[in-house]
Amino acid sequence: MNGEERRESVFNYIRGSTEPVSANTLAARYGVSRQVIVQDIALLKAGGSDIMSTTKGYLMNYPAAFTRVIKVRHTDEEIEDELQTIVDLGGRVNDVFVWHRAFGRVNAKISIKSRRDINQLLSDLSTGKSSPLKNITAGYHYHTIEADNEETLNDIEAALGEKNYLAPEI
Repeated sequence: MNGEERRESVFNYIRGSTEPVSANTLAARYGVSRQVIVQDIALLKAGGSDIMSTTKGYLMNYPAAFTRVIKVRHTDEEIEDELQTIVDLGGRVNDVFVWHRAFGRVNAKISIKSRRDINQLLSDLSTGKSSPLKNITAGYHYHTIEADNEETLNDIEAALGEKNYLAPEI
C-alpha cells in the first residue's frame, strides 16, 4: 500500500468511526510509525479533509445538526448527574466554559457523549491535580450541547431545569 492509498484508507477508517481513533491505533493497523500517521493526518487536513484532533484521537468534524449553549450552576458532587442527564437524553457535551472577569472566556473542549466519557472525566478530576473549571466562577459555567434535533435539546434543558441546574441569565 503506498502513501496515497494509506491516507485514503485512514480517512475512511476515521470517517467510519463513532469514537476518536488514536494515532497509535492507526499506526498499528497500517504497520507504520505514529509519526507517519501524524504526517498523513496533516496531509489530509491540508487537502481539505475535515478531521479534528482531540486528546483522545482523531475524528471527523461533522457540523452538529443542533447546538445550544446553556448556563448552569451546581456543586462538584452534582457534575456526574448533570452530565448523565444530558447524555442519557441523547445529548453530547462539546465544551465547558466560564466568563472570568479578568481573563474573559476560558474554554475547554470535553467531548462527553457517553457514561464512559463521564467516568473518565471524573477519574481525571479525582486526582486532585485539577479542579472543575466552574470553580473559578462560583459554580457558574456554560456548556455547548449538541443533539440530533431541537426536541432533544428542549428535553435536556427541561430536565436540567427540573433538577435546578440551570442558572439564571443576567
